Amino acid sequence: MSGYRVAVLGTGAVGQELLRILEERRFPVAELRLLATSRSAGQKVTWKGETHTIKEVEPADFEGVQVAFFAASTGASKELAPEAARRGAVVVDKSNAWRMDDTVPLVVPEVNGEAVEKHRGIIASPNCSTIQMVVAIKPIHDAARLTRVVVSTYQSVSGTGREAMEELSRQTRQIVDAEPVTRSVYPYQIAFNLLPHIDAFEPNGYTGEEMKMTRETRKIMGLPELPVAATTVRVPVYISHSESVLVETERKLTVAEAREILSRAPGVTVQDDPSRNVYPLPLDAAGQDDVFVGRIREDLSSPRGLHLWVVSDNLRKGAATNAVQVAEELIRRRLL
Repeated sequence: MSGYRVAVLGTGAVGQELLRILEERRFPVAELRLLATSRSAGQKVTWKGETHTIKEVEPADFEGVQVAFFAASTGASKELAPEAARRGAVVVDKSNAWRMDDTVPLVVPEVNGEAVEKHRGIIASPNCSTIQMVVAIKPIHDAARLTRVVVSTYQSVSGTGREAMEELSRQTRQIVDAEPVTRSVYPYQIAFNLLPHIDAFEPNGYTGEEMKMTRETRKIMGLPELPVAATTVRVPVYISHSESVLVETERKLTVAEAREILSRAPGVTVQDDPSRNVYPLPLDAAGQDDVFVGRIREDLSSPRGLHLWVVSDNLRKGAATNAVQVAEELIRRRLL
């Protein structure tokens, strides 16, 4: 057999992107099984010129599968990932189900690829906003050791799903046409607006998304005591998340040093020339797999602080690409 038996669970925006990236990166697929819950079962999908019918998932569907990409709900993952692993598959899961489980590696290959060696059948892929941030700050930590991270995000509606993208389009048309604005996905209008509210609020006043960034960053980087504080905001952009990141380090880094370190970092593209208005934009990052970093500058309020502007396609590196890269890491280490 040339290649691997692969299953993809989930047909939403991330699941569709997964299929595109498997083809783009020429992942060695010998057999593809497309699975979903009952709502999406029966739909037809064309992949590499062949039509596949999405099957309603059952545990037995994972028999013989070697790698299973999960792009479904947390509930579906909690129920089905152990079933797939029990049948011999390595599950690469994009949901929040397993990220903070101490027995499950949480992996961004550019940052902690070696963690895949500890898997017990399930590997978690982090939250989209966490992924792009750790890719950008890990090289700085390696050079000067992080002591604090403060991040504010500007997250696109595709992070919520297709319905949110459709809602942004509908509301934009309604506003332009002077019609009443209707909403169903977000608690408030998203078109021409910002919502400082992603996920539910926790008792400490932070949202679930903000606490994911804190907890996941610490786990991925192996820094359980690292001070991390996040504010996450939904913005009327279709694709790509943007982040304003303040890092403080034990050793002072100059802007030139940071720019040089990041220019050599895997998965990072530096776009930083303010004199020519060169900096990362979500429109430019869409459809790309790198994490783009610019606006690198010293913090005026602390002696060892640097500000970064970090942008990445949340459907690709923030979700599907990272999952495929995890599977590629397993192959590279002969674990699949």
